[in-house]
Amino acid sequence: MAESVGFAIFFCRVVESIKAVSVFYNRSTKWKGQLMTEANTNPVYRITDLHESDRPRERLAALGPQALSNAELLAILLRVGVQGENAVQVGQRLLNKFGGLAGIHRAPFDELLNEHGLGEAKAAQIKAAIELGRRLTLESPEARPIINSPADAAVLVQYEMSALEQEHLRGLLLDTRNHVMDIVEVYQGSVNSSQVRVGEVFKAAVRRGSTAVIVVHNHPSGDPTPSPDDVAVTRAIVQAGKLLDVEVLDHLVIGQGRWISLKERGLGFS
Repeated sequence: MAESVGFAIFFCRVVESIKAVSVFYNRSTKWKGQLMTEANTNPVYRITDLHESDRPRERLAALGPQALSNAELLAILLRVGVQGENAVQVGQRLLNKFGGLAGIHRAPFDELLNEHGLGEAKAAQIKAAIELGRRLTLESPEARPIINSPADAAVLVQYEMSALEQEHLRGLLLDTRNHVMDIVEVYQGSVNSSQVRVGEVFKAAVRRGSTAVIVVHNHPSGDPTPSPDDVAVTRAIVQAGKLLDVEVLDHLVIGQGRWISLKERGLGFS
């Protein structure tokens, strides 16, 4: 599901809509103004060590989740920090390490577990919160992203797909108003006309009643320049869409930090 289009908003909506952090709203603990210590006397930096006006959960309650940074939202889920870092600092470290919320979303679970300060419970909470946010945008029509241009489609998938080590072909299913109904995995492997079954591109679209699709695949090399096979596959998909009365609006190739619209280049679209 790009931060600029949705991941930060997704995350905020999760915190606000499902009240996943309400368990952390106990206001009875007074600010101690000093480092908390565990039984072994090693300092553990907690959110309650921050001044009350700087505590993420208090700021969320007073100002709403939209006012919080991604690091602060993560801190609410983390609850406590580690030796030398409070929860907000741990959250910022995770964002820096993985390249933002999108990077955390696509990082393998085991890789998160390797981060200092994360156990299975915290890693699972973070993964679940981001995934719930992604699903929330696809659950209600008014919250679904609207595609008005190739850039709108690219920004939804670019961060995740640019980091994939294999080629993946996906379809963005759209309704009559160009709201994104779903993003479905169609194929994994080399995208060429001899291996891609064109019918698979439309299976989910027909089942869901989608009237239009945007096809997206990535180039693990990082270079989004379309290959002859990309053009051939595009041409076959467009023709099949006409027979099924499902419009193929575009085929995007995602590279590292760049993407290309085959329709804008007139490749595979007559």
